[in-house]
This record gives sequence, C-alpha cells and structure tokens, in this order.
Amino acid sequence: MSRTVPFSKVEGLGNDFVVVDLRPGAPAAHASEALQTPSVVRSVCDRHFGVGADGVLAILPGVQGDARMRVLNADGSEAEMCGNGIRCVAKVLFEDDPALRKGVIRIDTGAGLLDCAVDANDAEATTVAVQMGRPRLLRSEIPMGGEGPEPVVRSRMSISDYDFEFTAVSMGNPHVVIFVDDHTLDLRHLATTYGPRIENAPLFPKRTNVEFARVRGEEIDLVVWERGCGITLACGTGACATVVAAYLEGRLPANKETSVHLLGGTLYITVDTGGQPSEGNPQMQPAEVTMRGPARRVFTANLFLPETTP
Repeated sequence: MSRTVPFSKVEGLGNDFVVVDLRPGAPAAHASEALQTPSVVRSVCDRHFGVGADGVLAILPGVQGDARMRVLNADGSEAEMCGNGIRCVAKVLFEDDPALRKGVIRIDTGAGLLDCAVDANDAEATTVAVQMGRPRLLRSEIPMGGEGPEPVVRSRMSISDYDFEFTAVSMGNPHVVIFVDDHTLDLRHLATTYGPRIENAPLFPKRTNVEFARVRGEEIDLVVWERGCGITLACGTGACATVVAAYLEGRLPANKETSVHLLGGTLYITVDTGGQPSEGNPQMQPAEVTMRGPARRVFTANLFLPETTP
C-alpha cells in the first residue's frame, strides 16, 4: 500500500487543519484507517516534525448528508464538532467534488446534520454560512456535573485565585463562557492561565472548551482555550456559544448578526429565538444559531505517512 497521501492545508481565521478526503474512490481512501489513528494525527499536526495543524479533518461517506466530517484534535483526541473546520470541509468538497458544487452542502457531524451555504467566486468557495443548530443548555447535554438550575447561567466557580461567573453552552461540544467586564484584564493572559485548569475541572466529564469574552458595544472580543489544542486563533463553535451566552445573560439582543473578534479575525454569529422576544432571558431558549465566515486553502501536497506507534 502506498504511504503517500494527498491532502489540503486549509484555515479558517488561522484555525488550521489538514483536510483529507477518505471517501471510497478518493485518492487518499487507502490511508483511511492510518490517518484516523491518534499517533498519526499527533505526528501530522506537529508543527516542527509534521505538517503542522490544529487538527485533522477526515472527510468520510455521508450518513444522511453529502459527506461526514470527523474532527481529530492535534493531541489525537476526537471532538464532536468544529465550527471553523466545517467551513474548511465545505470549501474542499465544493471545490474538489463537481457533484457537490452547489449552493448548500449537507455535512454529518457529531453535532448532527448541518447545512453549509457556500458563497463562491466561480469555482472557488470564499465564505460559508453554517446552520449550527440549536444550542444545548441542559447539564446532561453539555455535559456537566453538579446540581442546580438549568440553563446554567451566571454560575460561580473558583479556580486557584480567580473567582468568576460562567454560562455553560454546548454547540455539539462543551463550552464555558466567561465575560470579563474589567477592561484592565488581558483576555489572552486569562485564557492561558486558567483555560487548562477549567478544561480539566472535574465538573466537566468530557473536558470543556473555555471562552474569555468582553462585550464592546454590540460586538464581542474573544479568546478561546480549545479543548485538546490550547490557545487557538479562532473557534467557530466557541464564537457561537459566546453569542448565545451573551443573549442568555442579557448582554446582547438576539435576532441580529453579531461580530465576534477572535485572535485570527472576525466571525459573524446570529442567534435566532424563533420569533420569541430578543431580550436576554434564559427561559426563551434560542432556536437556531448561524455562523458565517471565510475559509482559505493554503496549499495542497502529498503526505508521507509516518510509522504508527501504540
């Protein structure tokens, strides 16, 4: 079996991925099993000895949709969903598969079947708007331990010397959103210092992504500590979860597009309340979240598969 595998390096606001089409008949199909092995994923994502990426996105045969996306983090673990990743996969499918060169591509994910509306310039996909589905707000859906009211809005937690309020949201993967009102505090420093401790807190049985956010007018500044990756330049599900949390906490209205400024650029998020009033109210749960943003193919190349290790 050939150990040479074609792939694309694709990024969404600096959140970068090795995207490999492993569907039957695709040039990389022969490497399907190897490229989904944790040790190989870690090797490929290594920024010194490998290609370098935040993760590997495996394109697999669709179950209900046109294709399925599997998200493998840089540490070899699997994530249920990746907002930036699904835009990158939609771009590759649109550009490389003539049968999928259409306005809406449907992709199966760990968060369900999601519709991706592709905005293209001829045969090049430039931006993708993803219907991200309904945010999950119950403890069992996040998942999150403990007891108390649901949704988990402005709950309190202490980590070392830091006391904070958080709102928990799942966009198919778990998020803890912390709004920082003190403008003297640096969001990235907070994320680097406290992100790994919150990620691995016993309260979250599957670990969690952590967002440190600041509302600025009708926009949001955001730094994300991503589960399995660390500080990331952008996180699509994190941006969605943050705008949902801002609505639940009464910081921003729903039913209008919100600009979320991440380290790598800006995503545009809309929380739809399904006709309910837009003022923040935990009892008025969002019905749908839409994420809009770019995806860019950096290069295509051939990967020489490393030897697998236990």
